[in-house]
Amino acid sequence: MTPEQRSRCMAAVKGKDTKPEIIVRKYLFSKGLRYRVNNRKLPGSPDIVLRKYKTVVFVDGCFWHGHEGCKYFRLPKSNVDFWRHKIAMNIARDYANNVDLKLAGWRVIRIWECEIKTKAKRDDTLKRLYAKITQSFNIGGYQSNEIDNESIAAEPNIPYGELKESTPEKGRH
Repeated sequence: MTPEQRSRCMAAVKGKDTKPEIIVRKYLFSKGLRYRVNNRKLPGSPDIVLRKYKTVVFVDGCFWHGHEGCKYFRLPKSNVDFWRHKIAMNIARDYANNVDLKLAGWRVIRIWECEIKTKAKRDDTLKRLYAKITQSFNIGGYQSNEIDNESIAAEPNIPYGELKESTPEKGRH
């Protein structure tokens, strides 16, 4: 590709209502969950916000969010320093958004694009996502949800740091 062609191609990439997001949203809706999309009042403008479960879901593209070890994440051969910096900044921003959301009492779930790309992986991933959203447990009289920022995949890849604290919330789930 010429630099002009690559520029046009990259500029055409959508930031919301992507195919992976639509797949996840349709599945959750079919399971009876109701949500809001791209809530700009929350840090990171989560792709899916489930207020009832105090949970947000991000559907991350493997390239844009630096999914290490994924076949869909390869740095372009041209302008490598720019892309390495850009993706590192995206990862840092994702981590900061996770921390801010958790401090505000939200559960954060991130799904990688590659986890729902193939039909076989998609069904398993979406079932795990639904279970993770709807599960809750009781701690000392407080109703609480498990707080987790892991990927939904069978082999979780956690580039955002291991923040596995569990904070009880009174009366909500």
